[in-house]
Amino acid sequence: MTRPFPEGFVWGVAAAAYQIEGAVAEGGRGPSIWDTFSHTPGKIANGDNGDVAIDHYHRWEGDLDLIAQLGIANYRFSVAWPRVMPDGRTLNPEGLAFYDRLVDGMLARGITPLATLYHWDLPQALDQGPNGGWLARETAERFADYARVVGERLGDRLSAVTTLNEPWCSAYLGYGSGEHAPGLTDNSLCYPVAHHLNLAHGLGVQALRSVLPATTGVSVTLNIHQVVAASEEPADRAAARHADLVANRIWLDPMLRGVYPDELIEQTRHLTDWSFLRDGDTQLIHQPIDFLGVNYYNPARIATAVPGRPTFPGTDRARGVGYGPEVPVTVMGWPIVPSGLTDLLLRLHKDYGVPLQVTENGIATQERLDRSGAPIEIHDTARIDYLRDHLGAVLDAIAAGADVRGYYEWTLLDNFEWAWGYDKRFGLIHVDLESQERYPKDSAHWYAGVIAANALEG
Repeated sequence: MTRPFPEGFVWGVAAAAYQIEGAVAEGGRGPSIWDTFSHTPGKIANGDNGDVAIDHYHRWEGDLDLIAQLGIANYRFSVAWPRVMPDGRTLNPEGLAFYDRLVDGMLARGITPLATLYHWDLPQALDQGPNGGWLARETAERFADYARVVGERLGDRLSAVTTLNEPWCSAYLGYGSGEHAPGLTDNSLCYPVAHHLNLAHGLGVQALRSVLPATTGVSVTLNIHQVVAASEEPADRAAARHADLVANRIWLDPMLRGVYPDELIEQTRHLTDWSFLRDGDTQLIHQPIDFLGVNYYNPARIATAVPGRPTFPGTDRARGVGYGPEVPVTVMGWPIVPSGLTDLLLRLHKDYGVPLQVTENGIATQERLDRSGAPIEIHDTARIDYLRDHLGAVLDAIAAGADVRGYYEWTLLDNFEWAWGYDKRFGLIHVDLESQERYPKDSAHWYAGVIAANALEG
């Protein structure tokens, strides 16, 4: 059976600066919080870091050639704030010129660029002291300055500019669980950080609108959790509603409705007094966007908190629980539930009525290289199965009425996978970390075929 996608559906692939660029001390780039964090003993698997990553800074032309050869027409990349503004404030012309070349290189190959301004690499210079980084309201203002500079320089050649990528990770994993930079572990910090990230989005949109041509869109990308209660018990259902508040509606409601949910504030007052929320802030956050980017990998099954058990990041009222052996998991331990993507897209369409694009979806695998012939082959059947099932879930959502306009696979190349280092490989293209040679996997050719047909077979 052939299932076509809508005419004009956007097909792409996505990547992030710190995960691929390397060259952390070249071209005037300053250190980021991820440079500091990855060099802190015990924080990253195997002691890995992004100093070299996969050397995209020097190999970008060949990487763009690979995108073009696969017929992928859209590339979601991120701009490194510390490369453009090493201290978070002062323009580095050499750093901005790199992205000039990168964007022009895409256009020369028929690739349409979508730029993300913040994919977690905050300049270290802005994260000084106990109230620095995203704990400081000023960081949101500095972000708006940065957004204006990038928008003014690159905006006429971009399909859209995305303000933030997955602010949930920045707030809850960076300040609550300590799994991400800057590595703090205090749930009470998650809420002012989340608010300042929301404010950065709103101020960033205003700054971008002041310089972008009308043809360039503005968006934000959220990893909305598809929350499911672990049981029908009232306590588990209440925990799931609470997790939805702290994980999802803390972003969606102020960004798309101009208000924080009353229940969110009531249920978190024992952690924070919300004194960081000023009159007029929600109006600043609530700026029109052209589409919402949605990152999805797995749903979150939620139960009520149990004393002595780990809780959902940022809260003490809910915990995540597994799905049981009947549901397969990836090498990350994430359950594979494609229908969760359908449910999520329909929920966002119903509740918020905003155009949607899936801006990340993919799977880490541990495939082996077949060196019996030339070129080397990588048979990643699990990735093909995962992508087929999740693209089918996107089609199911579209058929049910969701306004889904695009899909970006995560990710183009095996790279630095944050706290997991280089062991977890999400790429359509295998990277030999010693030689930096690139080898397209079976999934790359399969995905290219789907794009060419604008349809899903089987």
